[in-house]
Amino acid sequence: MQVTSLLRYSGVCPFLGHSTATSLRSMASTNVSSNVSSLTAKAMTCPMMGPKLASISQARTYASVAGNKEVEEIHKQKNVQFNNAEAAKCPHAQAAREAAANVKETARTAGRFDYQQFYDAELQKKHKDKSYRYFNNINRLAAKFTIAHTSNVKDEVNVWCANDYLGMSKNPVVLGTMKRTLDRYGAGAGGTRNIAGNGALHLSLEDELASLHRKQAALVFSSCYVANDACLATIGAKLPGCVIFSDSMNHASMIQGIRHSGAKKVIFKHNDMADLEAKLQAVPKETPKIIAFESVYSMCGSVAPIEAICDLADKYGAITFLDEVHAVGMYGPNGAGVAEHLDYDAHLATRLSSDPVKGSVQDRIDIITGTLGKAYGVVGGYIAGSADLVDVVRSYAPGFIFTTSLPPAVVAGAQASIAYQREYKGDRRLQQLNTREVKRQLNGLDIPVVPNPSHIIPVLVGDAALAKEASDMLLSNHKIYVQSINYPTVAVGEERLRITPTPGHSTEQITHLVESLDNVFNKLELKRISDWKAIGGRAGVGAPNTIPVENVWSDRQLGLDDGSAPTRLANGAKGVVRDEAVEVAQKRLTHLLGADAGPALASIPYV
Repeated sequence: MQVTSLLRYSGVCPFLGHSTATSLRSMASTNVSSNVSSLTAKAMTCPMMGPKLASISQARTYASVAGNKEVEEIHKQKNVQFNNAEAAKCPHAQAAREAAANVKETARTAGRFDYQQFYDAELQKKHKDKSYRYFNNINRLAAKFTIAHTSNVKDEVNVWCANDYLGMSKNPVVLGTMKRTLDRYGAGAGGTRNIAGNGALHLSLEDELASLHRKQAALVFSSCYVANDACLATIGAKLPGCVIFSDSMNHASMIQGIRHSGAKKVIFKHNDMADLEAKLQAVPKETPKIIAFESVYSMCGSVAPIEAICDLADKYGAITFLDEVHAVGMYGPNGAGVAEHLDYDAHLATRLSSDPVKGSVQDRIDIITGTLGKAYGVVGGYIAGSADLVDVVRSYAPGFIFTTSLPPAVVAGAQASIAYQREYKGDRRLQQLNTREVKRQLNGLDIPVVPNPSHIIPVLVGDAALAKEASDMLLSNHKIYVQSINYPTVAVGEERLRITPTPGHSTEQITHLVESLDNVFNKLELKRISDWKAIGGRAGVGAPNTIPVENVWSDRQLGLDDGSAPTRLANGAKGVVRDEAVEVAQKRLTHLLGADAGPALASIPYV
């Protein structure tokens, strides 16, 4: 255990509560005897730690590992008769019996593969490189969003890292629609789409998604991991001699899909158009090519130069595969993602149409994938594109064909969520305003945030163990849940805390978050912006000659220029539910669920 790990207990230990990371390291490196450090000696005087350390020391003595011969010799030296009949009562004899049993078991399993040892060795690798994942028990409360309880239902914490970006998982129109669907159609879909799971609700959701992205067709999967894997694997395998150009920071699902396709993979530097073009030039124009990339990269918040990639695709005869997982619901006048947002006014002017805006960036993308489990607050994934492309995936992708269909209540709730967000953009605008405010306050305290133009706030720590300690300290000392992000999700040395504000976070919660982070940075002596700058910078923090970031959402689009921007929550104010958007969302499924929303919808509080 690192010395700084002890600081997680500072809330219950008076000594640790008055200690710093520096003082603890100093005591740990100073010995009072040949084998005992000052820190251990101090712990021995503790009424809690002292007895435990003494028992550990005793357990490590010679007798605990002695064999039969040594045990008998010990008894002779003490003038104690060694009686086999009484051996069961003797700890030395017990140790000998256990040692003999181990030898016998080793002989029995000789020549066999040691599976248990293999599992243990693999796990030890994860512990050694600090990439072992610890999952916190976090239970988000629909009626108290953004609050959750831990394993103890009375222990409530503020959640600051969920991907439920807009709080749609507890939106009353989503919950009400899902309850009505559950009562009418039951819990499960009944099988794959080919057997019993191809219901009217699934088809209706796919029509909604195709309309959202102004594409001819869409196809729903159990998750976007599966959608990315299935689509890239299928299209990459079917296109003869296909070469897939993949951004170096693409998600694991895309990497897996490319691997499963068997196609040649060429990796280009993240968002580097010169590198991409150089690699495209090396492949004949007539060779089928796919450029696979994301709009918003979730761990650093960077945004792809989508239009420039489309230009290169046209120039070198490639098709484009755009993952909008962290952008759908969050960008654009309809919430279709960054590709839509890049032609904001044109899409806003034609928002009631499902026809493509000719020549727009979104229209130029061949394949769009997205999720129903982040901004839309439910679960599932999808692809959208031309009717024939979608049909090829539907007809050939094992990940679609052999997977049980999503439950009716899930797909109905997802469509209600999409319809609501298409009608009301206030949630995503308020989310952006909260993101700007948190970034502003952190910058004022010299707390390092990886620069980006999106809704993600990656706070750079730069050390796996310290990132975990910071996360633990925020949870235990400040009742704030922010997960640490370590390798392999991010590069070694770029470990971070990933913060995602929502429209449901109040000004008071923002103040508490920022003050708590400042406290943790002081306690653990984490590097600030100025520290990173002094050593040349890392992950864009403190780097020389950096260009200021221009946000995806402009002040005009957020309503800051004309005063129409939504107001941040404060002083116990509740979140807004737009009645007109609720009405539109409810009408989407009237033909299947009936016109009456029912009492379930009206009784759900929205916070």
